[in-house]
Amino acid sequence: MLTLVQKPAEPEPLKTIESSIEDRLKDENFSWMKPIVRDLYKIPNEQKNLSPEQLQELYTNGGVMKVYPFREESTVKIPPPVNSFEQAFGSNASIMGEIRKNGFEKPSPIQSQMWPLLLSGQDCIGVSQTGSGKTLAFLLPALLHIDAQLAQYEKNDEEQKPSPFVLVLSPTRELAQQIEGEVKKYSYNGYKSVCLYGGGSRPEQVEACRGGVEIVIATPGRLTDLSNDGVISLASVTYVVLDEADRMLDMGFEVAIRRILFEIRPDRLVALTSATWPEGVRKLTDKYTKEAVMAVNGSLDLTSCKSVTQFFEFVPHDSRFLRVCEIVNFLTAAHGQNYKMIIFVKSKVMADHLSSDFCMKGINSQGLHGGRSQSDREMSLNMLRSGEVQILVATDLASRGIDVPDITHVLNYDFPMDIEEYVHRVGRTGRAGRKGEAMSFLWWNDRSNFEGLIQILEKSEQEVPDQLRRDAEKYRLKCQSGRDGPRPSFRNNKNKNSNFQASY
Repeated sequence: MLTLVQKPAEPEPLKTIESSIEDRLKDENFSWMKPIVRDLYKIPNEQKNLSPEQLQELYTNGGVMKVYPFREESTVKIPPPVNSFEQAFGSNASIMGEIRKNGFEKPSPIQSQMWPLLLSGQDCIGVSQTGSGKTLAFLLPALLHIDAQLAQYEKNDEEQKPSPFVLVLSPTRELAQQIEGEVKKYSYNGYKSVCLYGGGSRPEQVEACRGGVEIVIATPGRLTDLSNDGVISLASVTYVVLDEADRMLDMGFEVAIRRILFEIRPDRLVALTSATWPEGVRKLTDKYTKEAVMAVNGSLDLTSCKSVTQFFEFVPHDSRFLRVCEIVNFLTAAHGQNYKMIIFVKSKVMADHLSSDFCMKGINSQGLHGGRSQSDREMSLNMLRSGEVQILVATDLASRGIDVPDITHVLNYDFPMDIEEYVHRVGRTGRAGRKGEAMSFLWWNDRSNFEGLIQILEKSEQEVPDQLRRDAEKYRLKCQSGRDGPRPSFRNNKNKNSNFQASY
């Protein structure tokens, strides 16, 4: 009987900046455009002749940094990491003033390497856990990038200046709004931005686009919608950011991302950030970047944050509400108003149900999930940030990118569907150098994740409960005998009807 042997996928041909410029010149849609001014960075004198030992010390300052070309055959030159804001932006008084005003002491590890790479005009992939400063890592170089492109039009006042120059793609409305908030905070050179997302006022977004903006922050769905209608042209974009790329792929945005990138000139500068490094992100990087440089803070292996102490209890579902009330009462007695907690549940219905039960018990909380209106979601987050409420009951919508830096506790009321999501939930606390605590309720129905959870805990030097080890071994033996097996995941790429937004 004949069997078909699937040919292994071949890697994309190595793209360089020079080859991408040639591709642009051959494409009549982009051939008329001005070249991109890329190299805005001068290596500081004190860093020009570093020994391998000195360079290694810079990489390990504040975290384990690994920096290397994405493709082994690439010969791209990698600038050393900066160890101060002055080394990256010292000649820019406006940016340095904002940095000092915000009280930043020194760059985070991921910033120290992404800044010189992006300012040098090199594509860059930043892989780092949540709360590590990735937003400013791509945003501040983007502002200087706009300066350099606009300078090409200063000699001819009659020449129309194109817009936008910078596009930031984000998986969720909340993260997109947070990035817009950072742009407005720096209010650099009067550059205008617009945030495009579903649920926001479409007429207002259309008006802002037609008025001309330098920076667009958008979710893929709404951007595709407005682009299809001719409201916004992406041909002028020279600097593209794919923020939380792993999350965007999880949410089913891959087709939209590819469509958007097809509309942008091939010699664009690309920054991609991700908290994890799954196969889908690797393929995206291979296809749409040019001699990209990897800047990895920590490990590419899935691991949870060491700054978060993680606890586990085996609690049946019908006993969980009573137990979570006991935990809330304990935290209130121990910390008063000096704690904030996110309680993660598996569905929109469960989030509403738990919030209502809290209300009946006199516990003040807010809910956050995809079924609530945009104004309700913004209100819930603002109440948590301000301290008006200390408890947010949320689906996995809140597990990534939501920037509430003073979350002290995370509770997994329902254990997530996979280990990757567990890592992101736990990463909501212990951010920006703080410590945090996470509690997870477990039961036998979570058994398919037990082995992966043990590996995560051991890598992050956490204590592994004895019952977790026993049940993991029990499940392994059942699988070996054919009496049990893993549950299907909604992330299964073969399931074309799988939809993150519908689920959460």
